[in-house]
Amino acid sequence: MKKVLITGSSGLIGSEAAKFFGEKDFKIYGIDNNMRKYFFGKEASTLWSRKKIKEKLKDKYKHYAVDIRDLAKLEEVFQKDTFDLIIHTAAQPSHDWAAKEPHTDFGINAVGTLNLLELYRKYSPKAVFIFTSTNKVYGDTPNTLPLRETETRFELSPQHRYYKGINESMSIDNSKHSIFGASKVAADIMVQEYGKYFHLNTAVFRGGCLTGPQHSGAKLHGFLAYLIKCVATEEPYTIFGYKGKQVRDNIHSYDLVNAFYHVFLHPRQGEVYNIGGSRHSNISMKEAIQKAEKVLKKKAKVTYLDDNRIGDHIWYISDVSKFQKHYPEWKYIYDGDAIIEEICRFGHFK
Repeated sequence: MKKVLITGSSGLIGSEAAKFFGEKDFKIYGIDNNMRKYFFGKEASTLWSRKKIKEKLKDKYKHYAVDIRDLAKLEEVFQKDTFDLIIHTAAQPSHDWAAKEPHTDFGINAVGTLNLLELYRKYSPKAVFIFTSTNKVYGDTPNTLPLRETETRFELSPQHRYYKGINESMSIDNSKHSIFGASKVAADIMVQEYGKYFHLNTAVFRGGCLTGPQHSGAKLHGFLAYLIKCVATEEPYTIFGYKGKQVRDNIHSYDLVNAFYHVFLHPRQGEVYNIGGSRHSNISMKEAIQKAEKVLKKKAKVTYLDDNRIGDHIWYISDVSKFQKHYPEWKYIYDGDAIIEEICRFGHFK
């Protein structure tokens, strides 16, 4: 039986990966110490998700409540088993929160990733290592694009080179990243380097908006899940800047984890992929509110503030062409409407 180690195993992508690979008869080893509760409060706790994973996978799942900053405790996990696949999703995920505790943010996102890479190299070097990075590594460079304003969104001209989406050629230099973005850049580059320098099978996924009903959406992280939660529970929702016309591309957690699986089957060394909903699945906040209202048959309580969040993207759509070229058998299962419908029906709103 093959073995997969998943960090952040109770989170959105981690729990989806546990379910996905469990169904493919992998033995699942999860690392998650519920830091999301510390970041965003008890409503963001992922203990409910951990319980569901254990109930579903039973003896095929083993959990470690380890902090990835603790190298000694982490090494104990690697000493016990040799892994075929490592999926690293654990992170401090909010650029707003990071500014409050930069040491915590960098410790988890950068140092924690280095800890995992070095233990991977030492104990399971034949494994495939997959890292969930972020589009925030490009900083606010996307905001320099010549965007035009329409009734419901900002948009690029169809003639622009990035109209299809932003690809991996966009520079990560000379931009404002946020503290979060900077810590993820450090991790992103290190994962690439372990692939290229040590000739290990590593892959970096620079995600757009990763989403799905398993998301414990909170005010500072999880745009679509949190928005729908607010509409469903009739709680106020605040939009920060850009008139609510900022555009996000949304990829369902299943589609992302399925991409991981294709990399596992045919790994490469130190590759980087932009991944998200692309032109297949993208939406502005204004459009998302309208769709959620229609599905839930409820009116959103929305407040608009003029000031945008520092480094927030006005428009971001991922060009996934590189990944599709390397892995042509991978296809989207969910489009934008299906994602919203599923979150409305099965989202975690407690």
